[in-house]
Amino acid sequence: MHTTPTQAVVLAGGQGSRLRPYTDDRPKPMVEIPGTGTPIIGHQLSWLAAEGVTDAVVSCGHLAEVLQEWLESADLPLKVTTVVETEPLGRGGGLKYAAARLPAPDQPWYATNGDIWTRFSLREMAAFHTERDALATLALARPRIPWGAVETDTFGHITDFIESPPSPFLINAGVYVFSAAFTELLPDLGDHERTTFPRLARERRLAGFPLPQGAYWRAIDTAKDLTEAAKELALQRG
Repeated sequence: MHTTPTQAVVLAGGQGSRLRPYTDDRPKPMVEIPGTGTPIIGHQLSWLAAEGVTDAVVSCGHLAEVLQEWLESADLPLKVTTVVETEPLGRGGGLKYAAARLPAPDQPWYATNGDIWTRFSLREMAAFHTERDALATLALARPRIPWGAVETDTFGHITDFIESPPSPFLINAGVYVFSAAFTELLPDLGDHERTTFPRLARERRLAGFPLPQGAYWRAIDTAKDLTEAAKELALQRG
């Protein structure tokens, strides 16, 4: 049975210490993308809704009330429930805790980190997940290296300079499709990326979906990422 998820978890509890002062009075997903008037999480929720998601569970931690207030007052395109981690459960524990509030525990679900700003077809990713018979599928991005690269020949002469080249490695893009059975494999406390994921990889039940060529993806970690995102947005609109 091919089912495209209609439910998602957004992990929005991060401290965002590298984004200070923006995060002094708000959690990281509440930081606005300059020029849009909308916080990161607002962009994420519209994207999820556009991809067929009708229910989202937002897991809050740091300054949870700021996020909850915004969610209550915003005109949202889908139904949102919030959960608050009273003590840090780790990424895996946080996912499991939030997943317990999903409306259909026997159905697959999406998850995304609260600091990811991206656009690509989640439906395609869900189809890829089903075809691979995976328990979990990770979106994979190829980030640009923030430094200029230098190419040399075998003799040691420099032959070229490349500004911000794409990385030779794919990275975890922070967007996931999980089968219903994945939820119980999550730790109650701790990081699934150190426990559950390596185990599934050994069993060949973990799939990696490379983001389509030209798909927009950015992790908002630092103030520089915010300025870059604003620039990229202006280019897209221009």
